[in-house]
Amino acid sequence: MRNSLNKVMLIGNVGRDPELRYTPEGIPVVTFRLAMSESRRDRDGNLREHTEWHTIVAWRELAERTQRIVQKGSLVYVEGRLRTREFEDRGGNRRRVVEVWADSLLVLDRRHRDAGSSVSEEKNAAPELPPEDADAPTMPDDEVPF
Repeated sequence: MRNSLNKVMLIGNVGRDPELRYTPEGIPVVTFRLAMSESRRDRDGNLREHTEWHTIVAWRELAERTQRIVQKGSLVYVEGRLRTREFEDRGGNRRRVVEVWADSLLVLDRRHRDAGSSVSEEKNAAPELPPEDADAPTMPDDEVPF
């Protein structure tokens, strides 16, 4: 499909420090969970909060920079695209996860941004993937990214 768009823009808080790993090919990849919360009042006037969690994945240079400047609690803006990945867990069950592959990341809160780096936005050098992801970099199958 030539006329399609896969774009995600999220602002949220990092659930725990990003975890940097390397694929079997030696490509750096970082993952972290991002929480977006919203509040609303129910029929009785009680405040209800709902939190949505997303797994963020960054590759190559963006992965290394993210691991250095982002920490648990950081308020970040992530721009990227959705990717679905299937794997077999340690119990032999097939699992399917939807992740956000980050193209850029901006630290929004001053306390984390100033402590980590003066560079707040970096473009991701995500791997270019052929159709069907034939030769895509692989994450270890037995590890769930969150």
